[in-house]
Amino acid sequence: MNMRNQWPVLPVLAGLASTLMTGCGVLPDDGPHVVVGMSDDVLATDPASGYDPGSWLLFNNVFQSLLGFPNGGTEPQPEAAESCSFTDTHARVYRCTLKDGLEFSNGDPLTSQDVKFSFDRLLRIDDEAGPAIMFQNLDTVQTPDEKTVVFRLGVPDATFPSKVASAAGSIVDHRQYEAVFSVNENYRGTAAEAKNSGVTLKLFHADQSALKRAVADGRADIAYRGLSSHDIAYIKLQSDREGIEAVEGNSAEVQHLVFNMDDPVAGRLGVRKAIAHLIDRDALVKEVYQDTAAPLYSIVPTGIAGHNTAFFDTYGADPSRAKAAAALRTEGIMGKVELTLWSTPSRYGPATGQELKVIANQLNTSGLFDAEVRSVPFDQYEKDISAGRYGVYVKGWVPDYPDPDNFMAPFFGEGNVLDNNHMNRDITDTLLPRTAAESDRTATDASFGRIQDIVAEQLPVLPVWQGKQYAVVRDGVSGLDHCLDPSTVFRFWELTKN
Repeated sequence: MNMRNQWPVLPVLAGLASTLMTGCGVLPDDGPHVVVGMSDDVLATDPASGYDPGSWLLFNNVFQSLLGFPNGGTEPQPEAAESCSFTDTHARVYRCTLKDGLEFSNGDPLTSQDVKFSFDRLLRIDDEAGPAIMFQNLDTVQTPDEKTVVFRLGVPDATFPSKVASAAGSIVDHRQYEAVFSVNENYRGTAAEAKNSGVTLKLFHADQSALKRAVADGRADIAYRGLSSHDIAYIKLQSDREGIEAVEGNSAEVQHLVFNMDDPVAGRLGVRKAIAHLIDRDALVKEVYQDTAAPLYSIVPTGIAGHNTAFFDTYGADPSRAKAAAALRTEGIMGKVELTLWSTPSRYGPATGQELKVIANQLNTSGLFDAEVRSVPFDQYEKDISAGRYGVYVKGWVPDYPDPDNFMAPFFGEGNVLDNNHMNRDITDTLLPRTAAESDRTATDASFGRIQDIVAEQLPVLPVWQGKQYAVVRDGVSGLDHCLDPSTVFRFWELTKN
């Protein structure tokens, strides 16, 4: 990977202490320095190539975007832009005017040319592991003058502002200087002033024990993303004695069971309904996640506009063997259903294998299923899903932006991320285009509600749980209340410590 960008534009230093790379800049003498530990890897240091939680954590803290999500908010607000709005009635032409005096950390002016370069570059590179897929609808980027950017879209997309506000909308210097980590004294945006003199991000490469020890012995001030639910539950109970505490926040991360609609077993609606009637989400989140997750009854999580409880309304919260057996009888199935639940060991969290074993046990206890769990490495997992070899498998989703569209549009139609051979023309041809064209997002609730109801009826996926965000912090560290919200933006600049 060629690292040619000038990175920091937000008011914070980010030094990566890892085998991936080490960045360092000159720190101001005043203010505390905060060390954040994370067991996720940063898979990319280029915003055109990163589409994973670790990389987006980095991008959100070192790049500036035209728009951003305010503390605790889910509606995008101007950041590098003075203003942005659709200039037509069909949500196809989006115009932004930049603030005066914008500069990169090296003093280069940040102009409309850099914005155009960044989006054109993203689409030109089109990294299959990157976020270019979010902007396939972007036809052209025009720059009438150095402060004005005009985006022209192929079809209406009222969620475009949220996409621009995500890490995928990161602005890079078109002069392509090499990467340097430093505080940007030239920052001109709407984020608050940095409350620390810098942040060091230490990567522990999936080693949860090492991350836990680092916080316990003071080598890290904060542990974010990667501690097990068992560790978090223990810390919550022991916080008064340990000098550390687990801070809880809202999250829009979700996990689903996915059904291959062409599979000879899982493709039968009666089988899917039987599973939906037998799964006990409350028991699952208690046993596996120690209540660090919450039961989920829709493809849109709680806290996101348009959420309903379609699966609760259809199947209830309590398991029902009688209803499951009735669903199987409609398919003419009288004996036990043989079923394999497929997982991958690390991609969707370290407890995923245990989670599927609990689900298999719930199904088997009913006497209606003979279910087993199997796991393969992620590369093989994705290849086998694409080849249609699995009937039931797990998929997790961390949103790109906090709009119900991002929990639906990627899941339906050709080339969807679930790869489960499900097609519903009402969703793909009518309901989603209707919501995409509606700039008043509060007016989309009825259409999004109908999509959730259709999914509960047809069962291409079965929502299982919604995560909670946690950061484990040492005494004296504060600012986490501005870092753990559904926008998924962990704001380094808000962190401080005594």
